Amino acid sequence: MSLPVIPDSMFCTRRLFNWSLRTRTLALGRRTLVMGILNVTPDSFSDGGSYTTVSAALSHAVDMLDGGADILDIGGESTRPGSTPLAPADEQRRVLPVIEAVLKERPGTIISIDTYHAETARLGVEAGAEIVNDVSGHLWDERMTDTCAELGCGAVLMHTRGRPAEWKTQRPLTSDEVVPLVVDGLRRQAALALEAGVSRSKIVLDPGFGFGKIRQENYPLLAAFSQLDSLGLPLLAGLSRKSFLRVPNPEFASVVPSGQETASVLGATIAANTIAIAAGAHIIRVHDVVQARGAADLADQIRQSSPAS
Repeated sequence: MSLPVIPDSMFCTRRLFNWSLRTRTLALGRRTLVMGILNVTPDSFSDGGSYTTVSAALSHAVDMLDGGADILDIGGESTRPGSTPLAPADEQRRVLPVIEAVLKERPGTIISIDTYHAETARLGVEAGAEIVNDVSGHLWDERMTDTCAELGCGAVLMHTRGRPAEWKTQRPLTSDEVVPLVVDGLRRQAALALEAGVSRSKIVLDPGFGFGKIRQENYPLLAAFSQLDSLGLPLLAGLSRKSFLRVPNPEFASVVPSGQETASVLGATIAANTIAIAAGAHIIRVHDVVQARGAADLADQIRQSSPAS
């Protein structure tokens, strides 16, 4: 009887890149970067309402930076399932004072603005943001690609299937449909950005876990994350506290204390982030920076000992 073949390493080779931002460059690949999430919204799925004042947002930003965040991703509009679109002016009133406050307190901070509105992106970069993180991959505002090309900022392009109001009624995807759909979509989005003048060195790709992929549809995407390397660009994984990480387990659910549901998914988030890092993720986008930093540092340390690295 033949024995199963044991791979030399659980880690896929992770390409090295220099990510060119608005005024500086970040080395990607040797060390996993942690992007801390700062939602200045009343209605985000996990932490909505927690940081709606400038002082509360600034305090949390400093905590994340001190906890090991390499980048702060500041967003003023929730894109949770079923969310209502926000007027750009309202979004700007939320995020711009926070960007200014963070840079005044910590001038060296690398800030990403989480928006799909081109005008918000422009104002955010003019206020000091280095990166525009667009959950639509430049599809929801036709001006976004030209805006990013003109600004010369870093650009995160996420794959999104439909809009939040449509997610609950979309046709389910089979397990073999998910990865080709995401790979083809990201390849097309990157090509459009390049054609419009966004430098290749500016682009990072995000497969968009949970964005138009419902619960179990995300599992094959994470399992095949290494296939995204075929796109030849740096990769970001946004897995933090996503609902599909709450694997149904009635016995476990019955013992989770009331009010501790977020804490109960932290372990699953760390596991998912570690899988993504092993599969080649350069950046992880997280709510819980200290825990994510520790897990990423350990994964990186093991990766350095891996023959595949």
